[in-house]
Amino acid sequence: MRAKLTYAVTAAVLVFYFVLVGSRGVMLIQSGTVITVTFGIAVLILPVIGVWFLWKNTQFVRNANRLAALLDAEGGLPVDELRRTAGGRIDRDSADEVFAKRKAETEAAPDDWRSWFRLAVAYHDARDTPRARKAMQRAIALHDGRPVQA
Repeated sequence: MRAKLTYAVTAAVLVFYFVLVGSRGVMLIQSGTVITVTFGIAVLILPVIGVWFLWKNTQFVRNANRLAALLDAEGGLPVDELRRTAGGRIDRDSADEVFAKRKAETEAAPDDWRSWFRLAVAYHDARDTPRARKAMQRAIALHDGRPVQA
């Protein structure tokens, strides 16, 4: 719940920022000189890119949560079998062991979105966020029946 609240607050702050920057861009364009119009257009591009990025990330999170709910309903969510340090952090060797199991599971069933979902969780636990994201994107694509990039 805390992660959802943090995401919502961050998104709201970003939207406020996009509106603020966008209004400044419009004000620059309304000034009417060549330089201010050029800067105004450049300033308007930033919120457009930001809105696109926020939208894509929100879609990704919603799709990942949808798959998590489906997997939970099937009883297939990965069990937390990780050892932790005294401070509560995941033990690196433990994460590597679980990752090896998840990787073997995914290699045995490369077209199963469930195995890719569990592999994404294992990547995340091993602190490899870029690969975790790619594995989750693959799980989403497989579940939705979309073509999967190699």
